[in-house]
Amino acid sequence: MSRRPTPRPPRSACITAAGRQRLEQEYQRLWSVERPKLAREVGEAAALGDRSENAEYIYGKKRLREIDSRLEFLNRRLEELQVIAPEDRGDGVVRFGAWVELAAGDGQRVEYQIVGPDEIEVDAGRISMDSPLGSALLGKCHGDEVTVRRPKGDAVFEIIAVRYRG
Repeated sequence: MSRRPTPRPPRSACITAAGRQRLEQEYQRLWSVERPKLAREVGEAAALGDRSENAEYIYGKKRLREIDSRLEFLNRRLEELQVIAPEDRGDGVVRFGAWVELAAGDGQRVEYQIVGPDEIEVDAGRISMDSPLGSALLGKCHGDEVTVRRPKGDAVFEIIAVRYRG
């Protein structure tokens, strides 16, 4: 039995301009606000004496490592991401950045935007192009039916509308 973790599948390097801006803002906030504030707090906690039993110092160092790890990830990821502008060609085809309105088999309607894996926010209606539903929708047209395999059984959706917003 191998101790190595199972490698993750490659993530798409596509992102919307708004998604990239959110990642850049997170990087700037972590680098210029969170990290300096935490470094100052860790320094103050270290000055109190015995570090082995100093919870603020131990937690602060741990949180500092987490922030550094996130900064490293964001830096690497921002270098490889490519901004793709949603493009409406007027043919009703689902492409990256499209907002797709779906009708489920039970008649319930939902709307999702197809985005890159770095900007997923299901509550806001943004799903990854790499997700089972996202990949099933790409290239389909208004009126098409899409079947998505799920652990609790297949789900069938009909594409009601395809829109591209600025």
